[in-house]
Amino acid sequence: MKVTLDTNVLISGTFWSGDSFRILELIDKKKIKCALSEEIIKEYYKIANSDEIIEKKENKKLIISKIVSKVISDSDIVHPKRRINVVKDDPDDNKILECAYAAKVDYIITQDNHLLKLKEFEGIKIINPGDLLKKIIK
Repeated sequence: MKVTLDTNVLISGTFWSGDSFRILELIDKKKIKCALSEEIIKEYYKIANSDEIIEKKENKKLIISKIVSKVISDSDIVHPKRRINVVKDDPDDNKILECAYAAKVDYIITQDNHLLKLKEFEGIKIINPGDLLKKIIK
């Protein structure tokens, strides 16, 4: 199974031990393959090092950086050629679709309502972390 993780799943998984954390564990154990693009990686680092995150979790800054680096090193890096403009309310989210399409993933994993309301894009299912875990446990 191959997925693209939205930034909100990565950040959530580094702070709390819920469904997003379990997704990161599955990537670490190579049970799920992740695909990312340079644009998504830049966003991961930007958010992980943002003032808001640092203020909330100053003592975890090094841990966050290590988790982000680990997820990236365990992922396939793709270079999307197709520009997509499907998410009108938040055009920044289109990079997730571009990456997923280029990598031919099975799922986009997100907690972002702009993406979740699409439900599917070009045959790629868009679901939240909990729904992915339910599919894996079946």
